Amino acid sequence: MQNIFRDSEFIFFFREYSAIFILNNRIISVTLLDDKGKIMEHSEVFLQRLGLRYPIIQAPMAGVSTPELAAAVSEAGGLGSLGLGASSVPQAKALIEKTNALTDKPFNVNVFCHSTPVRNREIEQAWIHYFAQQLAQFNVLPPQQLNQVYTSFLDDPHMLALLLEMRPAVVSFHFNIPDKQVIDQLKAQGIYTMATATCLREAQLIEQAGIDAIIAQGIEAGGHRGMFDVNAEDEAITTFHLVELLVKNSQLPIIAAGGLMDGQEIKTALEQGAVAAQLGTAFILCPESAANEGYRHKLKSQNAADTALTAAISGRPARGIVNQFIRMTQADDCPAIPDYPIAYDLGKQLHAAASKMGSDDFAAHWAGQNALKAREMPASVLVETLVSEMTK
Repeated sequence: MQNIFRDSEFIFFFREYSAIFILNNRIISVTLLDDKGKIMEHSEVFLQRLGLRYPIIQAPMAGVSTPELAAAVSEAGGLGSLGLGASSVPQAKALIEKTNALTDKPFNVNVFCHSTPVRNREIEQAWIHYFAQQLAQFNVLPPQQLNQVYTSFLDDPHMLALLLEMRPAVVSFHFNIPDKQVIDQLKAQGIYTMATATCLREAQLIEQAGIDAIIAQGIEAGGHRGMFDVNAEDEAITTFHLVELLVKNSQLPIIAAGGLMDGQEIKTALEQGAVAAQLGTAFILCPESAANEGYRHKLKSQNAADTALTAAISGRPARGIVNQFIRMTQADDCPAIPDYPIAYDLGKQLHAAASKMGSDDFAAHWAGQNALKAREMPASVLVETLVSEMTK
């Protein structure tokens, strides 16, 4: 059932679960309603706190997110994000400054909080040897040793100093969380904090640390699992089940993430008690993303239906489109994988060498389980499309 009220240029549509505000034929806001027509306060409070029109967050995909993508999503009423996990402090500063120049709306910056890798020369040399033939195929000599390509936020006081100086609206954590002292410093600057949980125990640690919101990452998610301990058993909880579990057992706002591709799936997450939904793969085909043509081609092909979780590319479990690299690491003779991000060093070298020869069989094409549903359109149009689908 639908009721329509008009007031000058505004049109208000009241439907079962939403009140839609339209100005000059453009959706400008969606207020979520419960089954009695009252505002869903759990979502509305979150939106008001961050100054958002819509409960849509673009995931902070390192290497894919750009200032242009983040700004476009934020300008459209969602929360855009930058993935800074692979960035140096100067690179991170430049990305934040560029995004600030493109929008005055809030956006999220994400950092990696992985443990310091344990070096094991025997394991690392065996890993190099395993891929030596592929490197030779692309006329590249195997490296003498592997390097640590990323510094964890936990080990980088200069990155913390940058965030305290730049004061982005939101800072989110992946792979673990920093000490409470660091969280308190960020919050003292008015920064809203979020962290990824893949299970109840991680969510409890996030809540105990005083972080503001929990990103519930289901097993369907593309890219890296946010697991705190990679040696622990992965409970592999699906997105909707994890949202339901965390809503029942946490006082914090819960953000659904993992395999969400359209507005109806966002609506389902909200009806389960999530305050917002975070989408990553859905935004990769947007022209504002940094995905190269090979990545886009794979995502638009039937290959996108075949994804797998693997720790072999980087050293941490991550979901991507299956290619020769992943198939090699699924073989019985594949050796032990070096720690994250040590393993990533070889993966990046192999991909770079293959790319020069026109091959993308060794790329990390991160994508979620529902990647086939990805759509190619500007980020602002995608946000409006998702909102429209939410109200159907």
